[in-house]
Amino acid sequence: MNRSTRLKASITGIVGAAVLFAGQAQAHFQMIIPSDDMVKQRESRQLDLEIKFWHPFEGFGINMAKPRQFGVMISGRKHDLLDKLQPVRYRDMAGDVYDGFTLRYTLRKPGDHIFYTEPQPYWEESEESFLIQYTKVVVNGFGLEEGWDRELGLRAEIVPLTRPYGLYAGNVFQGIVKVDGKPQAFSKVEIEYYNQDGSLKAEADPLITQVVKTDANGIFTYAIPRAGWWTFAAISTDDRTMEHAGKAYPVELGAVIWVKAYEMK
Repeated sequence: MNRSTRLKASITGIVGAAVLFAGQAQAHFQMIIPSDDMVKQRESRQLDLEIKFWHPFEGFGINMAKPRQFGVMISGRKHDLLDKLQPVRYRDMAGDVYDGFTLRYTLRKPGDHIFYTEPQPYWEESEESFLIQYTKVVVNGFGLEEGWDRELGLRAEIVPLTRPYGLYAGNVFQGIVKVDGKPQAFSKVEIEYYNQDGSLKAEADPLITQVVKTDANGIFTYAIPRAGWWTFAAISTDDRTMEHAGKAYPVELGAVIWVKAYEMK
């Protein structure tokens, strides 16, 4: 191999490694984004929910299959909304379109509405594992602050210890991570901002997806630095496997919650 060929091979290897690590750095999250997180008495009672599988900060999409379940809990009672979902195609920052869903929902009762989903398992080729992100968001109805800390009984779940609405940028948000109802000590929690208009740029990958860990009691703490929508996703490995192409692979369980922060005016 001559010097020119060796140089080309070296450059190819470096570029390939850069692409690999960039792919690993990109985190994708199940999203449920309502048009309003605090519906007041004299406001429209109609919500539009954006439901997709996305890279929130970078704005790149992934096709989303119809979830296994989608619903809302009100006053401790679950209501199945799976058949109410409408398929839609979302356009990402690159101009490509991806399958997702939308839901139009009318609030009829005061109190906290916890929208939640269990998506279909997603096969992550680069990591050779399946990913299931149990996701929820809380919408307050008409000022009755009741129900936001209820557990849904999802396999993986973040139970908020801080009220997950009415937050200002700079407030601390805390939650407890549970899998099968048990707190998860020293579990990794990934945090990412929904960069809706693509105006923000990160100087390094760790600034895109930030990471904290839970304490010995399964509790994590994060100070929200900017107004807008934020996701918190606690990742754990299931004790069960799933099959792909005739081989058993691990399953990652994600407990995801979305919260919105506001600027103080």
